Amino acid sequence: MSDMSAHAGNHQRSLRELVREILNELKEFATTRFRIMKAELQETVASVKVAVPLALLAIVFMVTAFLLLTFAAVALVAHAFAGSPWAWFLALVIIGVIWMAAGVVAAFLAYNRFRSGRFPKRTVEVLKADKAWLQSETSNMQGIRT
Repeated sequence: MSDMSAHAGNHQRSLRELVREILNELKEFATTRFRIMKAELQETVASVKVAVPLALLAIVFMVTAFLLLTFAAVALVAHAFAGSPWAWFLALVIIGVIWMAAGVVAAFLAYNRFRSGRFPKRTVEVLKADKAWLQSETSNMQGIRT
């Protein structure tokens, strides 16, 4: 009988060790995934810090060009209605409708792009691989039990 109780004690101790080992591996697993995500986000932030001033400068120049080209288009359309007291009004309305249609299309495309946006790609790929690994390990563990 003492043999069985000693065996049961070893079995319980090994279960405790197994649970401790599993918890340590889960902790390490979570820590590693957090570090991967943090590193990826830091890379993104570094890129944004460089890109933002350049983007602002580009926006200033593009808005200026847009306003000048819009005025040129309005003047061109107004010239088509030369002699009419409504020439400038009609030109402004026509160009305004064209720009509004372009804005609606751009907003629709932007909305679709944001809607299909994803979490950082490398992190998602690693997590998918981890999920597949965990599923295979679970299947193996279930096969061992039976």
